[in-house]
Amino acid sequence: MELIPITESGVFDAPVRRKPRLAGQVITATTKLYSSVGYKPPWICYFAVENGDCVGTCGFKSPPQENRVEIAYFTFPKYESQGVATRMASELIRAATAEDPGVLITAQTLPAVNASTSVLKKLGFQLVGTAEDEEVGLVWDWRLLDPPKQV
Repeated sequence: MELIPITESGVFDAPVRRKPRLAGQVITATTKLYSSVGYKPPWICYFAVENGDCVGTCGFKSPPQENRVEIAYFTFPKYESQGVATRMASELIRAATAEDPGVLITAQTLPAVNASTSVLKKLGFQLVGTAEDEEVGLVWDWRLLDPPKQV
């Protein structure tokens, strides 16, 4: 899997066979996010490309704040149930720990057992409580306390 940065100006410059319809919406949302939290690579958003296909999007919700960073990921529907989310989250963990080995990596999910909670458990995240998200309301709060040596 290769993570292709979504630039501050919204450019998605990668050799892919086809871009998913959702790519335009992702770029619009990402550039809006950058305008509120800033653009500081590697703490940005990416498209995930495998075998010439754009299979999903992932990234950091902002640069680290108080030594913690939150990851997010979304698999495009055609590629669900193929381990894409796990690979994207693994790449984000790898990028975060390479840039700052001491950063606390977090994630949030809807408060129910679902595919995303399975991904986080598989990668060693632990559910530590709940939080309020201004967009979706109550969410589960996850932390990666001991990053795996190899994901």
